[in-house]
Amino acid sequence: MHRRLFVLLIAVALFCSLRTFSEEKPAKKTVYDFSLVDMDGKVIPLSSYKGKLLLIVNLASQSVYNSQIAALNELEKTYSPQGLVVLGIPSADFGGEELKDAAAVRKYYSDVAHAGFPVFASASLTGVHAIPLYQFLCDPKQSVPGGDIHWNFTKFLIDREGKPLARYEVAVDPADIDFHVTIESALAGKLKPQKSGKGEKEGASDDEDDDGD
Repeated sequence: MHRRLFVLLIAVALFCSLRTFSEEKPAKKTVYDFSLVDMDGKVIPLSSYKGKLLLIVNLASQSVYNSQIAALNELEKTYSPQGLVVLGIPSADFGGEELKDAAAVRKYYSDVAHAGFPVFASASLTGVHAIPLYQFLCDPKQSVPGGDIHWNFTKFLIDREGKPLARYEVAVDPADIDFHVTIESALAGKLKPQKSGKGEKEGASDDEDDDGD
């Protein structure tokens, strides 16, 4: 009798533990769960940047806003000692303002723009063909407000634990002193995650031409 009761109690305990385990919410993703492909076709896990403050930007070499590349260079030069890493991803999704030939893209960012930060292979960042990282970054349930990318030079700021902090549209120039102050605040761990629509509507929308035609 006692043995049967003991077995029954063990079975109930096991059932409860399994049920609790199955009901546990999966850990929320971070950018460290994703990878990017570099210019040489090598897959680079973003977990290799753990502990860094990341600024992820979609680039377009033929955009009238391409002066922001130099501003991003200056950010990298100024704040990399404190832990900032800028990650650039060329894309022709917005106005077709990126070069199509991979060799030409490499030459531009290396020899013309002299990008001092990592620039990855061109990628699709919107719609059904968007790479997984951007599916994550553009999902307001997983990341920050804003939804789909609206235009080139959209900037995602990621904290040292791989969690999205804020999003800034094309009109937010990384050369501006206010943006430098934002980076300094984030490096110090003082920038709170973006909850409102701040930065969402600044700059061109998805149906605007940033060449002003």
